[in-house]
Amino acid sequence: MAEFTMELNDDQKQVRDWIHGFAADVMRPAAAEWDEREETPWPVIQEAAKVGIYSLDFYAQQFFDPTGLGIPMAMEELFWGDAGIALSIVGTGLAAIGVVANGTEEQIGTWIPQMYGTPDDVKVAAFCSSEPDAGSDVGSMRTRAVYDQAKDEWVLNGTKTWATNGGIANVHIVVAVVDPALGTKGHASFIVPPNTPGLSQGQKFKKHGIRASHTAEVVLEDVRIPGSCLLGGKEKLDERLARAHERARSGGGERLKNAAMATFEASRPAVGAMAVGTARAAYEVALDYAKTRTQFGRPIIDNQGVAFQLADMRTQIDAARLLVWRASWMAVAGRPFESAEGSMSKLFASEVAKKVTAQAVQILGGNGFTREYPVERMHRDSAIYTIFEGTSEIQRLVIARTISGMPIR
Repeated sequence: MAEFTMELNDDQKQVRDWIHGFAADVMRPAAAEWDEREETPWPVIQEAAKVGIYSLDFYAQQFFDPTGLGIPMAMEELFWGDAGIALSIVGTGLAAIGVVANGTEEQIGTWIPQMYGTPDDVKVAAFCSSEPDAGSDVGSMRTRAVYDQAKDEWVLNGTKTWATNGGIANVHIVVAVVDPALGTKGHASFIVPPNTPGLSQGQKFKKHGIRASHTAEVVLEDVRIPGSCLLGGKEKLDERLARAHERARSGGGERLKNAAMATFEASRPAVGAMAVGTARAAYEVALDYAKTRTQFGRPIIDNQGVAFQLADMRTQIDAARLLVWRASWMAVAGRPFESAEGSMSKLFASEVAKKVTAQAVQILGGNGFTREYPVERMHRDSAIYTIFEGTSEIQRLVIARTISGMPIR
């Protein structure tokens, strides 16, 4: 097990600089255009595929970094480039991780390549979990999956929302209820292959920020998929459901719920790293502007009112990164989040991103309020971090429950 360190090794620095170069040379010049178009930046994704950033191999290498810093380092650099384009590049990863974590070797080998396509014919995938009435409250999920034993098929019905790449994906991973009596423990995940009848795109959302990332509803109407598309297989599902029923009868259901919460906890530092990247980008623009913008015969950074803001911004960004790195190291080292350190990192970094980008707009004054400067876009993009992957309110709830041991509502 690697010891916790705040110093990247030579290999990590090389990867970081490589990603940073792509973010600076390819993503940033395209950011304003795709934000205005509010469309998936296919040419940029294709460039990412050609250099190896848009691929399962790349994310696997970062994920299995023994220090735990590979993923947060990559996320920070990509989202430093542009949040909307970065989310288009990494969005497929969430669906891929769902297959890798829960699927069989055959499912992984069959479906992961179809999620990414090739550099000459890139594809994307979508992970569909949230619903119009089931966001933070996953127990309210209504999408149902019913097994047709005679045909060895699953039939899916329901509506998913807030799905990154929803409707335009080559492969959709859909979470559905298979046993309503078990609540959240009665859920399972399914692969919906390309061009499956009954799956369609619903409303495409016109968003405040991350506009280059496609977000839409996914409608499932009598969607029939082969039994082999149940992630993990029917036998494994039946065994899990049987254990859940037994635990419910013996009063052990709450322990299962806490184990599921721990799984969500482990993914949150990556979102914190995204927020750090956006905050850092806005801070750097504001710092450069303050050093070159003159008023009353001197650079505005000569004024304590501006200089102290920048000092606070840098301090908060570094503190957020340290929380993210600590949680990421703890996850890979198998250290339990006894104080909800995963949620801490996501909560603090998300709030820092909103605050720092707002301060950057203020430092740039009228220029910061225009689309001629990128801080306006960064400020809009930063709002998503306190909402997706669990709102800031949910993070505080998780932290409060963890440190108190009380069922706080």
